[in-house]
Amino acid sequence: MSKLLKLTLGPHRLVNAVQIHSALDILDAIAALELPTSRPVLVLVGGASGISATTMTQLRSFFNDLLAPLVEELGLTVIDGGTDAGVMQLMGQARAHIQGTFPLVGVAAIGTVKLPQVQAMFAEATALEPNHTQVILVPGRQWGDESPWISQVASELSQSAPSATLLVNGGQITWKDATNSVLAGRSLLVLAGSGRTADTLAAMYRGMQPNVPAGQLMTSGLMQVIDLAQPFGAIAATLRSLYAPLPPSH
Repeated sequence: MSKLLKLTLGPHRLVNAVQIHSALDILDAIAALELPTSRPVLVLVGGASGISATTMTQLRSFFNDLLAPLVEELGLTVIDGGTDAGVMQLMGQARAHIQGTFPLVGVAAIGTVKLPQVQAMFAEATALEPNHTQVILVPGRQWGDESPWISQVASELSQSAPSATLLVNGGQITWKDATNSVLAGRSLLVLAGSGRTADTLAAMYRGMQPNVPAGQLMTSGLMQVIDLAQPFGAIAATLRSLYAPLPPSH
């Protein structure tokens, strides 16, 4: 049984959290955190560090003016790595910026985050982002240990509802996140122009970088590319299409 914890993530802000030890605990954690199931899910993966200041400014507008309002409109649950850095920080701050009500769930390897009154096991441990609404702490002591858990939690939450992964910027771990997404049968939307892994994947998709090993990402048929330079209306239309109701089967 998952035990409910109360974490202080910001001034006067208590957030419900659960620590789990195996995949069998995921459903218990979802119930303990009172998270809605069979609801559309957006998985957010990408850069924690290494995003340039210029790109960070562009992405802040993308998150505040497009992504968070669209997530609110579509009634999505958002799942990410939960730490106060990079795209996860942008998502949390954007939710606060629009005073959003959508669930924003951080799934973090317990050894990689700083917790109140707990000695961090990892020299590079970082704080959790304070605007997340729930946190699931999973086994692990290195960056990337949370990757398969994020995908599993997303599948358990969405169930038969649509789910998609948005990949923004990113480093080496983001390749693992992208692969876990397509292995779960989840659509993968890559934001070209956001830098690093996202731009490499976009170039591969467009046939401009054919010598990089593509693996299942290129052959899955689940990957699409959008561009940060596109009008926000066009990007929003692509995102909406991923959550359109499926046509009735005959």
